[in-house]
Amino acid sequence: MTHLTPDHATRFATATLSHLGREYPYKMDLVLNGPEDAKPPREHHPIFHGSFDWHSCVHGWWQILRLARRFPDLPVAAEIRTRADDMLVPEKVAGELAFLSRPYSAAFERPYGWAWLLALHAETERHDAPWATALEPLALAFAERFHAFLPKLTYPLRVGTHFNIGFALLLARHWAASHDLALVTLIDTRARDWFGDDRDCQAWEPGGDEFLSSALTEAHLMAVVLGDDFPTWFDAFLPRAASEQPATLFTPATVSDRSDGKIAHLDGLNLSRAWSWRAVVSALGPAHPVAPVAEAAAQRHLAAALPHVTGDYMGEHWLASFALLALDGL
Repeated sequence: MTHLTPDHATRFATATLSHLGREYPYKMDLVLNGPEDAKPPREHHPIFHGSFDWHSCVHGWWQILRLARRFPDLPVAAEIRTRADDMLVPEKVAGELAFLSRPYSAAFERPYGWAWLLALHAETERHDAPWATALEPLALAFAERFHAFLPKLTYPLRVGTHFNIGFALLLARHWAASHDLALVTLIDTRARDWFGDDRDCQAWEPGGDEFLSSALTEAHLMAVVLGDDFPTWFDAFLPRAASEQPATLFTPATVSDRSDGKIAHLDGLNLSRAWSWRAVVSALGPAHPVAPVAEAAAQRHLAAALPHVTGDYMGEHWLASFALLALDGL
């Protein structure tokens, strides 16, 4: 098995620190309400103005703080804590909150960025620092958005990109378990409504720019939601998995051009599949016939992607977070 090591931590954190404050290139999620809105990213986002886009900056912070907690004696950990003391402060959080109150901002970063912000807040609470208190108003704002959005989402978002609802609910539920039990209930209810009767998944994936597996993200979420009932659901959802069918779920994606930001998503697919396969194995238990082939698939996907976490900015600005999920879980 491949697990997180100090060498991984140093490599990932060093790369991520180099781009958390890198303002350009930057892809804004912004509706211009007038010419006065045409201003640099830092003025819209006092904290999350690096790493190419808002959500990558958010989960970059989650990643480095988790690595600093897991390996507190690494030299890079001190730099992480110093940077967090400077950035994760109430006045800068207030600037991020102000952006949410703008006209046409209701769908800003929905649901991917919402979920990663909750994951970041959950991580900050595990540190002896004021960062969690500073971020709490932002976390609560996004939790409120989940409460408003999930009841009106008639159909699940099954795509393999940022809009995937299963991935967002995995992260949101992790936060809600210790902060908002009503949100846990809402997430579980919606997951059962959307996915509870799914059978014989064909897994027509990956798409050419996907970084999430629609099938495995759904299974991962249901493992969390269903608990002891998950194996029965899984056996109906992927009834031929013990025979490594559908084969696409067991085969790492090929990445033809890592300088193409969309095609580079497929490295993330390999990493997120490894994370989800491992979660499925844990939920099924070692005696289940799918467990050994699923763990082997996780290892293949890790081997295909880990060498490429750094090297080109189109992947480097975000892939280490998914490598951390694959190696160490949420």
